[in-house]
Amino acid sequence: MAEFKIKQRITRYWTCRAESFEAQRLREYESSKKERWLAEFHKYLPAGRQLRILDIGTGTGFFACLLAEEGHRVSGIDLTPEMVGHARHMSSVLGLEIDFQVMDAEETDFPSDHFDALVTRNLTWTLPNMGKAYREWYRILKPDGILINFDADYCGPSAQDDKPLPDNHAHKNIPEFLIRENEAISKELAAGQERRPQWDYQLLSEAGFEKIIIDTGVWKRIYQEIDEFYNPVPIFTISACKGGQKR
Repeated sequence: MAEFKIKQRITRYWTCRAESFEAQRLREYESSKKERWLAEFHKYLPAGRQLRILDIGTGTGFFACLLAEEGHRVSGIDLTPEMVGHARHMSSVLGLEIDFQVMDAEETDFPSDHFDALVTRNLTWTLPNMGKAYREWYRILKPDGILINFDADYCGPSAQDDKPLPDNHAHKNIPEFLIRENEAISKELAAGQERRPQWDYQLLSEAGFEKIIIDTGVWKRIYQEIDEFYNPVPIFTISACKGGQKR
């Protein structure tokens, strides 16, 4: 019941932010950040063939659109219906065909051994049962499939950059009641989390993942400028593979 309630609360929060979030992601898509994100993906994704990829917690579909434009067969899921609606609109604006669905990241409807790659951004910190999610993601990955997770220790004591944010930064345009709600959600989630990304490594190992790599340098490569897209919390990348026979 507690997990259901926090998911409802998170869904309500992102419902309020969906429209402005799409507008910002479209601007990010046209910025230098697009090529930087693609460069990070190219470090991990197998080259030379079309991949079946799932963007988990797709939001308004930024990652899904990036990878679909690269020629991959992409699906995206999100718990918030309004986000999925805006993801469909964003992909339509960009002329891309992507299958977006409303779905719980911790308990998907996909068959086992289905995707070549799973990608996600700023999602896992919001999951009330991260271990369950990693086990589910292991299930739906094909043998030798890869998970690429960009996230940060948003609920932990990680020091934030003290540089002032520009006036057009998204965080400055969020209404006060949503700022308070985000803080309350973070506090509630923090009670069930440990230090990250160390905890992620443990949970991924327990789920069966192999070749787990943590990269804490991605934050500085993506956010070289303090602009409207700047993330003041240091993000990390975790990549992990599902073992199996080579195809």
